[in-house]
Amino acid sequence: MSWISRSDDSKLTGWYFEIDRRLLGCVLLMMLLSVMFALSAGSVAAERIGQSWHFFLVKAIPFYFAGLILLFGCSFLTKKQVLFIAGLNLLFGLCLLPVTVIHPYMIKNSARFIHTGFANIMPADIMKPGFIIMTAYFLAKMKERYGSNIFSNKDAWRYDTWLSWIWYLLLFALVIYIIFNHPDFGTAVLYLGVFSAMIIIAGMPWVWLPVLIGIGGLMLTVAFFTLGHVHRRIISFFTGTGDTYQVDNSVDAIRHGGLFGSGDDAFIKQDLPDVHTDFIFAAIAEDAGAILACGVLLLLFYVFRRLIKNAINSRDLFVLYAVSGTAALFGGQICFNMITTLNLFAPKGMTLPFISYGGSSLLSYCLLFGLILALIREDKWK
Repeated sequence: MSWISRSDDSKLTGWYFEIDRRLLGCVLLMMLLSVMFALSAGSVAAERIGQSWHFFLVKAIPFYFAGLILLFGCSFLTKKQVLFIAGLNLLFGLCLLPVTVIHPYMIKNSARFIHTGFANIMPADIMKPGFIIMTAYFLAKMKERYGSNIFSNKDAWRYDTWLSWIWYLLLFALVIYIIFNHPDFGTAVLYLGVFSAMIIIAGMPWVWLPVLIGIGGLMLTVAFFTLGHVHRRIISFFTGTGDTYQVDNSVDAIRHGGLFGSGDDAFIKQDLPDVHTDFIFAAIAEDAGAILACGVLLLLFYVFRRLIKNAINSRDLFVLYAVSGTAALFGGQICFNMITTLNLFAPKGMTLPFISYGGSSLLSYCLLFGLILALIREDKWK
């Protein structure tokens, strides 16, 4: 931009030339697409519950503004400030999680929400940025104190210091247990997957990989036999019987959209109860067609690729782990959403990052990407 010169000595100028503008631009584009789809898919969902067509858009506007403030504000931070904000975020989420056990607010038979009077907060969503940043910091400090082999070093497993696997794993297991019992099997698996990706990148021996897979398999087995909705969804997926209403309509909506979309003739999405959240991609495909829907997927893939590239080029281990964890979360949530939308596996109830309607999810991702942009900027230029 000609009106900004690199020779200008100001914080804003430095930020402009140091920030990953491509990644930031993609985030802004995803948020813009979210607003557009909140008008189309959200209007259908609003009219179904007897509200005006702009009901969900109006509810979402404060979250978009707050998200933009978080995104841009956090991108100016230093590494120490990033750690401070991430620590507060994680502490806030950890304090709210027990509330979902003591005084749960039920939505669709799940106690994962807290009702504040003006919005429903999902602690497991809100604390994702803090979880990734502080886990990255924990891994980096472990490497700094115990050397490259932090997994078999006996000192790394001592209980008389906070920098120990014992205390981290106990806290992590407690968080997973609470989320799993909400019940929210999808989010619990997502947390486990992100953690697994981060410790593999940190040098976990491959012989431990079967242990992680076994934990995931155990969670699925327990969920299948103890959580009724998980049991029904898995049985329905493999047998084609039972309640397949949403996924069937999702696939039909994508087919109905064709290459160029159905426009005003898009009617199948009207029968999707979660069309503005979990099944937003089906609404996009029916409204605008497969070509534009694939364009949205390419945009999401480009963001994922950009995160991986920044992780590979990072000089600081902490930044490597933080950006890699963000890529794992972002990519994992997209995969969970898409396999549900395309009926490739049993529904998980997972939103599409930045695109789906949802205040907690949007604010969480805006905060996370703002912090990550700050870390990438400082790692590259400082």
